[in-house]
Amino acid sequence: MADEPKTKGGPVKLQIQLDEDIAQGAYVNLAMVNHSETEFIIDFIYVQPQQPRAKVRARIISSPKHTKRLLNALQDNIAKFEQRFGTIEAGAPPFVGDIVH
Repeated sequence: MADEPKTKGGPVKLQIQLDEDIAQGAYVNLAMVNHSETEFIIDFIYVQPQQPRAKVRARIISSPKHTKRLLNALQDNIAKFEQRFGTIEAGAPPFVGDIVH
């Protein structure tokens, strides 16, 4: 039919759904990264000041290839941000150990 999208020979148009609760986002100030041979696990955590506990707000499990593409996208966007707004001073990690990446 003429109304059906054509996908043969051309790129597929991806429609992404964003549920309301996900659209709200979650503030995080710590990330822990672990990996195996087949996947990367990134935990996004919120640490409240002066509190001995922290809560994982999101866990992302991804293939090494996709994680590398994510790294490239982040590096590209940070470069564009710094070009527009100035250098981001990361400073020293606020936590002890190698859990901050």
